[in-house]
Amino acid sequence: MQGDVTSQAIFTDEEDIFILFAKDSGVLCGSEVFREVFRQVDPLVSVDFFYSDGDAIVHGDQVAKLAGKVLSILTAERTAINFLSFLSGIASKAKKYVDQASSRGVLILDTRKTLPGYRKLSKYAVSCGGAANHRQGLYDMVLIKDNHIDAAGSITEAVRRIRALWSNTYKIEVETRTLDEVEEAISCNVDRVMLDNMDNDLMGKAVSMVHGAAETEASGNMTLQRIDGVDKTGVDFISVGDITHSVQAFDFSLKQQSR
Repeated sequence: MQGDVTSQAIFTDEEDIFILFAKDSGVLCGSEVFREVFRQVDPLVSVDFFYSDGDAIVHGDQVAKLAGKVLSILTAERTAINFLSFLSGIASKAKKYVDQASSRGVLILDTRKTLPGYRKLSKYAVSCGGAANHRQGLYDMVLIKDNHIDAAGSITEAVRRIRALWSNTYKIEVETRTLDEVEEAISCNVDRVMLDNMDNDLMGKAVSMVHGAAETEASGNMTLQRIDGVDKTGVDFISVGDITHSVQAFDFSLKQQSR
């Protein structure tokens, strides 16, 4: 036996209308995935959203209307809402970070710290919240991290090996932990210098040292509370793993209209 054994016992061909309500305030994301879940269960269920992905919604808003067989709607309900809650949670958190940094013009980036299998959806949600994607995977940009540097022996050697294989095919970013590493990265003419786990004072000195020779990115244990200080250091980007690795689900509720 497969499917929703509870609903199969209670319903047959009854039809009704259901309303999806927001029980939080934030940013909507995942409407097409929500529709697709219902389409796969029953293509005859109609799903009409009153808002688009990226729109602000508040507690109590009627977000969507569904019509069709009650059996089909209740079978798909939880899976569809799980997607919508997860993605709206990411979009809503991204928006909070963007708003916190907006006065300084710093661009908020995501990271690869996403749930396995959900990378593309998570990064789409980030963009719906107004933040930007750092890179989609390991294949679209070079990021030389601490383990690469330690294994190669130096930033200079790591960059040399990258250029020997890829020439100028990819932008190169280097993670730095000290001002000496920042200086070495600049001397290698890399495209971006990541300032990893630096306090604000050290970060400000690093930005002054780079002096426009490369883009600068702050990273490491970023929180909403810390953004306000980091964005004053002059960095171009702030990458935030918290947006995708610690998602608080956005609460939705689906209610039968006739009740």
